[in-house]
Amino acid sequence: MTVAAHDDGATVRSSRRPALVAASTTVIALLVVHHLLTTAVEPIGLWVVPAFLVAESLTLTVELRSHTVSCSVGEVVLVVSLVEMGGAWTALVYAGAIWLISVRDHISFAKTLTNVAIYVIQVGVAVVLLGVLPVGSLDEPLTWLCYIAAVVPATAVGTLIVVGAITVTQGRLAGDMLARLFVPVVVVYPLSVIIGLAGALLVESTAWAWLLLLPVLTALALLYRRFARVTQEGERVERVYAFARRVGQLSSEEDGPQRLVEAVRELLNADKVALWLPPYLDEAPRLVVAGDGGVSWYDGPADPEDVVRQQALTPGSSEPVLVTAGRASAAEAAALTRRGAQEVLGAPVATAAGEPGYLEVCDRRSDVVWFSEGDRSALDSMLTHVNAAIRQQQLLTQIRYDADHDRLTGLPNRQRLAVEIDQLLAGDPVGGRAGLVLAALDNHTEVIDTLGHAAADELLLVTAGLLREHAPPDALVARMEGEQFAVLLPGLSLAAAERAARRLREATSTRARVAGLDLEVTLTIGVAAAPVHGTDSGTLMQRADVALLAASDSDGVASYHQVLDQQSLRRLQLGTELEQAMADGQISVVFQPIIDARTSDIVSVETLVRWAHPRFGAIPPDEFIHLAEQIGRIGPLTDHVLDLALARCRRWLDQDIALSVAVNLSARCLAEPDLVERVQRSLRRHGVPGELLILELTEGSVVDDSVRSSTVLAELHALGLRLSMDDFGTGYSSLSQLRQLPIDEVKIDKSFVLGMSTSQGESFIARSIIELAHNLGLRVVAEGVEDELTRKLLTEMGCDKLQGFLVSRPLPDERLESWLLARTGVRSAAPGAQHRRLFVRA
Repeated sequence: MTVAAHDDGATVRSSRRPALVAASTTVIALLVVHHLLTTAVEPIGLWVVPAFLVAESLTLTVELRSHTVSCSVGEVVLVVSLVEMGGAWTALVYAGAIWLISVRDHISFAKTLTNVAIYVIQVGVAVVLLGVLPVGSLDEPLTWLCYIAAVVPATAVGTLIVVGAITVTQGRLAGDMLARLFVPVVVVYPLSVIIGLAGALLVESTAWAWLLLLPVLTALALLYRRFARVTQEGERVERVYAFARRVGQLSSEEDGPQRLVEAVRELLNADKVALWLPPYLDEAPRLVVAGDGGVSWYDGPADPEDVVRQQALTPGSSEPVLVTAGRASAAEAAALTRRGAQEVLGAPVATAAGEPGYLEVCDRRSDVVWFSEGDRSALDSMLTHVNAAIRQQQLLTQIRYDADHDRLTGLPNRQRLAVEIDQLLAGDPVGGRAGLVLAALDNHTEVIDTLGHAAADELLLVTAGLLREHAPPDALVARMEGEQFAVLLPGLSLAAAERAARRLREATSTRARVAGLDLEVTLTIGVAAAPVHGTDSGTLMQRADVALLAASDSDGVASYHQVLDQQSLRRLQLGTELEQAMADGQISVVFQPIIDARTSDIVSVETLVRWAHPRFGAIPPDEFIHLAEQIGRIGPLTDHVLDLALARCRRWLDQDIALSVAVNLSARCLAEPDLVERVQRSLRRHGVPGELLILELTEGSVVDDSVRSSTVLAELHALGLRLSMDDFGTGYSSLSQLRQLPIDEVKIDKSFVLGMSTSQGESFIARSIIELAHNLGLRVVAEGVEDELTRKLLTEMGCDKLQGFLVSRPLPDERLESWLLARTGVRSAAPGAQHRRLFVRA
């Protein structure tokens, strides 16, 4: 049994211990030789030298870390030599043969000396045991047992010395490694002794028996070598299975790639292994290395121009490439030199990034075993498991990334922002400074209402790009929710954060092409700063949010102040009191009459909602309607207003007066699946025919993609009610879009009507809307009519209905009754109608 190892020279300890082992075993061997020389010496037989060389050349190799232990059938020759020549010449010839083989295999001097000494010691132990045992004539069975009892323990002693040498230089061996070393002692060596005894008996009969014995010995050695290859192949397959099991356990490990290359290195007993992975999500390209001494990088595998890597990653390449120093081209030799390697196995690795990764294995740790075709096959088999492990690892990375990032923009989300803030401030809880900018996209809701969610997402992407472009280099841009973004500004005071926020708002204020339209991009910004406004993420984000609410009422940028907390508390209180306010009658309605432009008949009244709060007074409708939309209570609020409007309509019907009521419908109501059912139920409850109800829809909600593709408008229209488009002209739709929708009328926005008496442009817009609407069969209502000149112009243009302060301001129920008594008269029912009509007296 011989031992060889790869000397890496990594530490002083590893370079000194082999020499110490060699010196120790040599001293013992010399003592053994001295003892053997005192025994009987027989003339040397030249036949022994080639016999030893043949027997020791055909071996079964066992790799143990950086050591390679070779097991042969040399015991066959050893037995014959002991019988024929005695211990001294056997030891010398055996030692010479081992020396020649070690030199041939380029084993280091220390290891060569150790191998020679081990064999001399084995011969010495065998001779000592033979001297003790009752050895008789060679043809006696007892003698055979004596030789088995002497040679087998001698080989066991040699194995123990090998184990000791490995333990001294590499550390303790595991139980399975020890078993692999001692299996030949128990199984192979006794059989070799028996064959050797048979050969010795033949030689005793005639010296010419060696002519028969040498071919038999050669055939036996070849069979043994074949057995060794089969055994090694089986071990290789077993190690691939073990590798697959080990890799299968890496799915939940963050250091999976590192453990993966360590597993490859262990399987192939390699000097070092490198795995290069391309960039993935927010991870940079990564090189993972496993080698002695904790090496974390070496030159070559991360270089895209490297020759070996290029060969392995050649498109269409299906097998790992093997580059060895003996067969390398000049470029390949240079690539091996930069790695400090004699041979390299390289292979592509499939990744989720699309770009292949690269795995390479450099050198066997043993200096007598080289990479073979079997190792290429083993690596090829491993690649399936490596690829699966890498994909699993990147799937975990994707999951972690998705948990911390916004799916639309790819920016860090609120959760990740909170972690970053806390980490930033944890370093210096007292003096740590940071500014937090919370920015809201002003027209996000309007774009959703008008152009749909796809266009709104496109606008959010544009905004995210602008913030990335104009934020300071060390800033962290994050997406909160909805239309909100955040920018974390490390190291800035409150004043510096305010200046940065204003610069950011100015830089991002632009026009962007979205859904074929040029849209304004403007931000409303709230600012908070640490430590003055808080020293943790929760406090800082809450106060930035408070500042953002205040910014909408200022110049677009506001910083947190304690006074603003009262406004936030007001908003919170209003949200919690909304439901009870409807039940207590705090939320009521007022009515504004709408007249026929030609006859002055009152054709309908628009129902407008009001909130008289017992503490805060009159709450602006825009404030609590927007609040109801945000907290998901717009449906109950709409139902409440609809009930009040239809109750008023029912009272008029009871007076034999037909007067339609108009109710505004939020865009968010159209997305509610039970809207049609609720409207129908309310009409039945109050006994009002559908033709006396008008639902006013915003322009954006009517042309929204989801609404246009649904049947909600058609189902509402099927109830007999009329649909009116409110504030027409302020959105992004065109009258041509209305041809596909069941709209009955449009309302010209008052911004156009108020300027008609002084602006020809506004008059032209109003005239164009009226003419185009009539061409489409739609009626037109003009709101904001405040003077007789405007009324006259609209009448001349053919406008159908008028609404505004010229007719009446919005009036509560009791004042509306008084107004009707004072200002209106009653006409008889029109031909075919059942109820009387009201008209405004001149």
